[in-house]
Amino acid sequence: MQRLSSIFRRAVLSSFSILFTKSPSPCGFHSKPSFTTFSLRKNGGNLHPVAIPGNFLKWASLGSVRTSRFATGFAPLEPKPIDSIMDVERAKSKSTEELVSIWDDYHLGRGHIGLSMKAKLYHLLEQRATDCRYFVIPLWRGSGYTTMFAQVQMPHILFTGLEDYKARGTQAAPYLTATFYTEFAETKDLVLIRGDVVFTSKLTDEEAKWLLETVQSFYLNNTRYKLVERFNKETRDFEFKDVLRALDMPVL
Repeated sequence: MQRLSSIFRRAVLSSFSILFTKSPSPCGFHSKPSFTTFSLRKNGGNLHPVAIPGNFLKWASLGSVRTSRFATGFAPLEPKPIDSIMDVERAKSKSTEELVSIWDDYHLGRGHIGLSMKAKLYHLLEQRATDCRYFVIPLWRGSGYTTMFAQVQMPHILFTGLEDYKARGTQAAPYLTATFYTEFAETKDLVLIRGDVVFTSKLTDEEAKWLLETVQSFYLNNTRYKLVERFNKETRDFEFKDVLRALDMPVL
């Protein structure tokens, strides 16, 4: 979506402060939570943990971790409800463009990421994530890449380093979590996305934003989604180099 003109943006941002709820934090958010698990809670109940695909990542040699499950025996992740972040009633009077601009700008430089998407794309992402919950994304750094492991269990996405997961299994803490808010999906064709960088020492805001956008591209693009399906359903045939090529990264 195109950025608003600077004049219009100033008018939009003049109403910025009244949209977001007050909290002890000067930025309008509660203090950042300490997430220590991949468990997710939905509608007040725990989601059933799902086994990672068999023959998982033959090239990564996960060994005994291969059959472990996320969430077993650990406290659930409790993401922030949207009404603890912003005044939903006031937001209803704003246009889609105004909401997107305010949401994005408010999260800049705070260890949080603000994104948005069309409701139709969200429903496609939700549908595909039901069948394929896991994927790997290479994060390029300098002359090489770090492999990130993603669990897509809508309305949440969680990322950790693959090496951390190999070493710690279900105790591996996520580096980045994302929550998708659908309160405006029907009225404004808009889903708001909030990413929280749990470990700022491991991910910058820019890297976190790139990860969120990139994992969505693999679920929403038909060609890229074939790799996600292969990773989850035909893991013997999955080749990580195909992900690198899809992202125009060199195969090291």
